Amino acid sequence: MAQEARAEFSELLAARGVSRRDFLKYCGSVAALLGMSEMYAPQIASAIESGSKLQPALWLAHGLCTGCTESMAQVNTPDVPTIVLDLLSVNYWETVMAAAGTQAEENIKATVDKGGFVLIVEGSVMEGFNGNALRIGGRPGVEELKEVAPKAAAIIAVGSCAVDGGWVAGNPNPAGATGVSAWAAKNNIKVPVINLPTCPVNPEWVVAILVDVLLAGELADGSILKKLDAQGRPSLIFGQTIHDNCPRRGHFENGEFVVYGAADQAEKEAKGWCLYQMGCKGPQTYTNCPLVRWNKAVNWCVESGSPCIGCGTADALKGGTGNWVDAGTPFLGRAANVRLPGVGGVQPSTIGAVVGGVAAAGLVVHGVASVAKGRVKGVPTETEKAYDMKKKGGDK
Repeated sequence: MAQEARAEFSELLAARGVSRRDFLKYCGSVAALLGMSEMYAPQIASAIESGSKLQPALWLAHGLCTGCTESMAQVNTPDVPTIVLDLLSVNYWETVMAAAGTQAEENIKATVDKGGFVLIVEGSVMEGFNGNALRIGGRPGVEELKEVAPKAAAIIAVGSCAVDGGWVAGNPNPAGATGVSAWAAKNNIKVPVINLPTCPVNPEWVVAILVDVLLAGELADGSILKKLDAQGRPSLIFGQTIHDNCPRRGHFENGEFVVYGAADQAEKEAKGWCLYQMGCKGPQTYTNCPLVRWNKAVNWCVESGSPCIGCGTADALKGGTGNWVDAGTPFLGRAANVRLPGVGGVQPSTIGAVVGGVAAAGLVVHGVASVAKGRVKGVPTETEKAYDMKKKGGDK
């Protein structure tokens, strides 16, 4: 049976122009995302090839823009039809499946009755107007979740809307949008929720987590599911700040910043100078975006010229009141202060002027960042910038 499954899988790869070598290379990247040695690549490949091992999945769409589904279409080779649709047995994915209406709803019921499935939720849970802010199949959308979520083996909340309510939960939030974790806790649903924030979700993370779920029985000690942080995020993916791995970090340490509205703004942007004073939230956003990148590893936000807007800073436990959009706006044209003892909040450029010398300023700022990360002992620093804690106003 296993040999037949592998033969069928090899045909699928060949039909999509994916070589065996490319597939094993991809399995190696999945292993890296899961914090495993590349030696596990053949074992991951074997698990994927043996279709009989794969659990069914339901991908539910709630308060969303379908951005995470579109992001999944950019997943690295093998492409999304191969890895997800053909192999992971997605019995319901409203945005991309051919079935509709009663036939589609029957797919959900049959999967739920059987149990042992993985539930993937894209979009916020919309509780407003007694759940009628979103209606699915002629009834409140929350009813669908109440029937499906308790019987899932695991729940994966993909994208910041599913994690904390995201854009849909933005003030004044008339739809009553919230994240899956907060909703599950309020409804006493004990199924573990794995949160994958950012707007949209990185498709490589989704595939890695799904593969990890499949391998959890064989590699329980090394499973990423046993390494979730307080927000329910995989620590191996969300354990370092964007600043830690940012290609512009050298300019940060040299005190070289792009300044909004300055005469030389375009020139400094062209040189790839640090975007911290443009509102970049890289120092307080925990994701590995600079390493995994986006659009088949072509690029990512900061490297393409945009400050990080903190879409990975969702607070899953606060639900709609902790959404990253309200916490992070306005996204551009301001800089959160660096806190120094006896000085108060100062701008990085001010540090440079006081210290006298770009390199020296960079060392001071880098020292502050290092203390915040716990790499060295020294002056106390904020866990978040004052601007973001107040969520409004702020120093310019």
